[in-house]
Amino acid sequence: MNNWLLTVLLGIIEGLTEFLPVSSTAHLRLFLGVVDESLMSSGYWKMYTVVIQLGAILSVVVYFRNRIIGFLKSFPKGVNGDKTIFTHPLSLVMLAFLVTAIPSFLLSDLIKDNLESLWVMGGALIVGGVVMWVVDHIYGRREMRLRAARDAGEPEAGQMTWTMDEMKPWQAVVVGAVQILAAIFPGTSRSMSTIVGGQLSGMTRSAALEFSFFLSMPIMFAAGLYDLYKSLSAEPGDAAYVEVTMNGHYWGVLAVGFVVSFFVAWGVVHWFMGWVRKRGFAIFAVYRIVIGVIVLLWAARAFDQ
Repeated sequence: MNNWLLTVLLGIIEGLTEFLPVSSTAHLRLFLGVVDESLMSSGYWKMYTVVIQLGAILSVVVYFRNRIIGFLKSFPKGVNGDKTIFTHPLSLVMLAFLVTAIPSFLLSDLIKDNLESLWVMGGALIVGGVVMWVVDHIYGRREMRLRAARDAGEPEAGQMTWTMDEMKPWQAVVVGAVQILAAIFPGTSRSMSTIVGGQLSGMTRSAALEFSFFLSMPIMFAAGLYDLYKSLSAEPGDAAYVEVTMNGHYWGVLAVGFVVSFFVAWGVVHWFMGWVRKRGFAIFAVYRIVIGVIVLLWAARAFDQ
């Protein structure tokens, strides 16, 4: 397939799947395998699939720009003056980031090995789908019950964290901890793990999703820039080595994927925020399970050959 067409299609896939709880990594690698299985082991395309995520992440920065500016202006006391440097939403984002980033960096070799495994990817999609379905069913019903209590002015509604602004440090630690699973097991989905971790810690669907978006900014910017550096500085024989000369053509291919993923992701974020306020995540859980089965079947076929 022509590189220019390939990068447009990959940019669309990345933009569609980065923030939905279905694993963009699994979809990108699955599509590359369908086009040409040799691309899955290519240093350039491995680097490409990480770097174009920066385009999707940039769309979140633009989408939440007013929210980000508001947080920056209110730091560290908060809008109502009831926050500290340890409890401000920006501090909680960085706390969750550190909880995720340090173990993930130490386990980078394991993460690279798992990225090569269709078995790990397919299993993570299925297990994550089941977990997401169960958690959303149980905690989604609890949220509906407490929302009705809140609307009726009952004190029971205080048991739920309704917005990101109300989060506690321990909730950020929980979300950061489950993010490690997403890093170690590709196919788990960073978005899925954040949403599930948020719901398990008493956050509403929308609050967990918003925190997922904010947490994606430092995590994915750090991962994307680090992977680009590692790829461009790697020596021949290194798995991260980019086997092509990064000339104008290949930089252009990367830039097109970046731009396409930005605009597609921008639309997805806007749609997804509205969807979550009215519906749950069950449809995405079912989709994950179906894709996971397809990946495992593909892995079994490759194993038999």
